[in-house]
Amino acid sequence: MSKFEFTRRGLIKSGAAVGAGLAMPTLLTRPAFSYTNEPKGGTVTLGFNVPQSGPYADEGADELRAYELAVEHLNGGGDSGMMSTFSSKALKGNGILGKKVAFVTGDTQTKSDAARASAKSMIEKDGAVMITGGSSSGVAIAVQGLCQEAGVIFMAGLTHSNDTTGKDKKANGFRHFFNGYMSGAALAPVLEKMYGKDRKAYHLTADYTWGWTQQESIAKATEEKGWTTVKNVLTPLATTDFSSYVAPVLNSGADVLVLNHYGGNMINSLTSAVQFGLREKQVNGKNFEIVVPLYSRLMARGAGANVKGIFGSTNWHWSLSDEGSKAFVKSFGEKYGFPPSQAAHTVYCQTLLYADACERAGTFNPCGVVEALEGFKFSGLGNGDVEYRAEDHQCFKDVLVVKGKENPTSEFDVLEVVEVTPRAQVEYAPDHPMFAGGSLGKCNPGA
Repeated sequence: MSKFEFTRRGLIKSGAAVGAGLAMPTLLTRPAFSYTNEPKGGTVTLGFNVPQSGPYADEGADELRAYELAVEHLNGGGDSGMMSTFSSKALKGNGILGKKVAFVTGDTQTKSDAARASAKSMIEKDGAVMITGGSSSGVAIAVQGLCQEAGVIFMAGLTHSNDTTGKDKKANGFRHFFNGYMSGAALAPVLEKMYGKDRKAYHLTADYTWGWTQQESIAKATEEKGWTTVKNVLTPLATTDFSSYVAPVLNSGADVLVLNHYGGNMINSLTSAVQFGLREKQVNGKNFEIVVPLYSRLMARGAGANVKGIFGSTNWHWSLSDEGSKAFVKSFGEKYGFPPSQAAHTVYCQTLLYADACERAGTFNPCGVVEALEGFKFSGLGNGDVEYRAEDHQCFKDVLVVKGKENPTSEFDVLEVVEVTPRAQVEYAPDHPMFAGGSLGKCNPGA
């Protein structure tokens, strides 16, 4: 008998005590199915929902590469990658629970409506039992809500907004990526050390949930170090020419520009800032500085020499020397010819973590998966010791502070890790004000 069975009253653990002397002739009248898209044949289908177009398309392309690699490893192909370094040994390279892993893909277009429609099609038409992916918090929150309603697990891709595991958290959703609060907690001490306490910051901020909470987090963390926030200007996600947003910075009295932008937005806004000569200016008797709180290697590569010396934070970097990171870089590099990004690392981990949870739970039932993931502690997937906190399904681990390399050796060697911020420095209470207002709710098994 599997670990979890369904009764007419819902999910119970096998062997759970039933009240003495109570006759329950109809309690276990049918086998354990009654959840959305229970795999019936020899395969199980996963849905990979990524931006294949739009401003975050580069991230989406690398996510798809990593997903395909994860499926290959789960099905017993390749060199097994981080399955060999993962502290959990439940995965055997024979699929998931003996079923071969298949997958379908969709294009989120970096738009919430398109992402929901794509995920809905995967669930209803393709039979996906789990949805994963995305490179936008707006997309992640929208799809996480859909998965909660549909009764499938959502393993978030790139989503950095505090809201994903804050006011918009859901029982069926899990996030391996870090968040805005963690970036602020890791980055502010380094910025204070490098640039001093008395700084005046001007923020340009992507106008959606990620940008809002990113800006709030960085502003609060730097203000606690003595900085002043001069102004915060919201920029539409579809913006490609940032010159009209950068020009006012020149007469604002600010001596730091904080770009709360990601992907193509960050490449374009940083390019505009450099073209306006901000990096050569002195304001308030100080060298003008630019900060990019959330970095990726793909962004840094796209921005080229403009990123040299600019600080930011990142979830993972291919230069890490732990055994899990080295194994992943080797597998990815041999398959694709270049090192993986943090986007690739995040979604590869999410795929393995989902598969492992199914194996440990003995079921694809989302409520079994939720129980297996809540409070799960592990290592061997990069970033040291990791935990999925049960209260909000946020993953807690070390955070990296990076800066653009002054003398890169290749187009991929553009960032250097300047500090590995320990997990304890970036943790917060589940009821922290920046994460308040939502309820995790209960797992929904769906059908």
